[in-house]
Amino acid sequence: MSVNLIIALTFFILIVLILFRVPIFLSLGVAGIIGVYLSRGPIGLTLAPLSIIAQLANFTLAAVPLYILLGEILFTTGIGPDLYEAAHRWLSRLPGGLAVASIFAAAVFGAMCGVSIAGVAVIGIIAVPEMLKRGYDRSLASGSVTAAGALAMLIPPSLLFILYASVSKTSVGQLFIGGIIPGVFLAILMAVYVIIRVKLNPGLAPPPDEKFSWAEKLSILKRLWPPLTLILFILGTIYTGFCTPTEAAAVACVGAFCITQFVYRGLSGKTIKSIFLSTARISGSILMILACAFIFSQFLLYTRVPDRVSEFCTSLPWPPYAVILLIMLIYIFMGMFIDAASITIVSTPIFLPAVEALGYDPLWFGIIMVMNMEMAVITPPVGLNLYAMKSVVPQLSLEEIIRGAMPYVFIEFAALLPFIFYPELALWLPRLMK
Repeated sequence: MSVNLIIALTFFILIVLILFRVPIFLSLGVAGIIGVYLSRGPIGLTLAPLSIIAQLANFTLAAVPLYILLGEILFTTGIGPDLYEAAHRWLSRLPGGLAVASIFAAAVFGAMCGVSIAGVAVIGIIAVPEMLKRGYDRSLASGSVTAAGALAMLIPPSLLFILYASVSKTSVGQLFIGGIIPGVFLAILMAVYVIIRVKLNPGLAPPPDEKFSWAEKLSILKRLWPPLTLILFILGTIYTGFCTPTEAAAVACVGAFCITQFVYRGLSGKTIKSIFLSTARISGSILMILACAFIFSQFLLYTRVPDRVSEFCTSLPWPPYAVILLIMLIYIFMGMFIDAASITIVSTPIFLPAVEALGYDPLWFGIIMVMNMEMAVITPPVGLNLYAMKSVVPQLSLEEIIRGAMPYVFIEFAALLPFIFYPELALWLPRLMK
C-alpha cells in the first residue's frame, strides 16, 4: 500500500470516528494504531508504548493536574462573587456596565485557574441572573460571560499553553507571559464591543439605578488581596525565573487551600474529596487524550506528514502571512467539531514545521493558536462554554446563548489579526523574561 493511500485511509478513519461521536481519545488511538501498523507493521506497534511512556514522563506535564487542582479549589471559594462585586462597583456607570464587569471578572478569574468552563460557571451563576433581573437582553447577558470565560485559555496560567509546550518543546513560562498582552487586549475589545452596542441600542441594558461612593469602591478592593496575591505570585515567580510554571502551580495550590480555609468559608472533608476526585477525573481524561495523540503523532512521523505539509505551505506562491491566515481558518473549522485540547495536541506536530519553515517563531505560533482556540469553545456544535452557561443558567435557551456568543467569534478573529501581522506584539514581553 502506498504512503499516500495510508495517510488518506488513516485520516478518513479518524474523521469518521469523530463524526460518529466516538470519544476523541479512542478516535486518535484507533486511527493511530491502524496508521502505525500499515506504515511500519508489527514493529511500529511494539515501539508505540515506549514512545507514549517517554512523552508522558515530561516534567512540564506535571503542571496539568496542579493547575486543574488550583481551578477546582478556587471554584469552591467566595473569590468569584468578590471579583464580580468589585468590577460591578467600579464599572456600573458604563453603558452595559454589568456585562463589562462580567468580562473583567472572568478575565481575572481566568488569570488564577486557567480553565474556561470554571470561569463561565463561577461568574455566570452570579452575573447572568443579576443582569436578567435588571432587564438586560438575554443574549447580551449570556454572551458576554460565555465569551469572557474563554479568556482563561489565553491569560496565564493556561492548560493549552502547557499542552502546546509539551508537544512543541517551547518554554511554558514564555508562553504564559506571552499570553498576557493578547489576553488583556481581547478583554478590552470585548468590553468596548458591549459599550458600543449598548450605546447604539440602550434598550439592551437599562442604566443602573444605584451609585457607589468612593468609600464603597475602595472597601471592596480590600477583599481582593487573595486573588491578586495568587496572580502576582504565579506570574511574578515565572517572569523572574524564581519558579518554573510547575513549581509555581504547586505553591499556588497550597496558597489557595490556605486562603480558602482561613479567609473564606473553609473546606469540609466532603468538599476536599470532591475537589480531588474532579481533579483526577479531568487530569486523567486530558492525559489519556495526550497518550493516544502520541500514537497518532508516531503515525504522522512515520509517513512524513509534517514534512509534506511544510513543503506544501512553503511552495505556495503566497506571502507567509497568507499561509498563516489559511492555517488559522483551518483551526476555526476544526474548532467547531473537536475540543481545543485535542486540536492543540494533534495539530501542532502537523503545522508547526510549516510555520517554522516560513520563518516564524514557534513561541509566537503557540500564542496565536491559543487565541484561535478561544473561538472553539464558543462555536457550536462542540463549544463547551455554551453548554456550561446552559447548565448554570437553565432558564436561558441554547439558541439565546449561541446568539449572544457568536459576535465574539468575529471580535476574537479581529483581535487575532494584529498579532499575525505584527508578531512582536506577542513576543515583546516574553523576550524580557529572565
